Amino acid sequence: MGRIYEIDEVRPVIDASSFVHPDAVIIGDVIIGANCYIGPCASLRGDFGQIYVADGCNIQEGCVLHSFPNQQCRVDENGHIAHGAVLHGCHIKRHGFVGIRSVVMDGAVVGESAMVAAMAFIKAEFEVPDRCLAAGMPAKIVREMDDTQIQWMQNAPREYQALTERSIASLKPTTPLRESVPDKPRLSVGDRATRPYNETKKG
Repeated sequence: MGRIYEIDEVRPVIDASSFVHPDAVIIGDVIIGANCYIGPCASLRGDFGQIYVADGCNIQEGCVLHSFPNQQCRVDENGHIAHGAVLHGCHIKRHGFVGIRSVVMDGAVVGESAMVAAMAFIKAEFEVPDRCLAAGMPAKIVREMDDTQIQWMQNAPREYQALTERSIASLKPTTPLRESVPDKPRLSVGDRATRPYNETKKG
């Protein structure tokens, strides 16, 4: 379970039902709730302020969570923080979705079931209202999202909660095959797996 460090005698708290990849780094005043997925090379640095990750969240590979001293970086229930995102002293509310390689700065708030588009920059103290999409550098509110997109967003954390269970049950170091073979197993995650949104919106 990850590289877990205490600092100034403050130790992280990680629920036993959560999965922390062995290459993730968790330092100090970090609280991780139940059924969370923390991906490889994620860095949750509670060495100044607190990092709080509520139940059902996923913090994917290469993400960085940090804050200024005596401040909190918070992700509420079922928050979805995608590949390589950076959160600094911000608040992601319930079912909030932060897209690939986005940056969310100090005092910013991403509302409930709101989405930050990939590669967006959310400046300090900017607020994304509930159920709205923000995009751009710096980000602006693009529109309120429809029910199809909200449903797609809410499916994503469930996929990662299932991945948490799969990872706890079966992820382990191995050696590679030297060539492919006809009967090589393939991943099967079920017919209800989430499709990319560009496919979903086509119906």
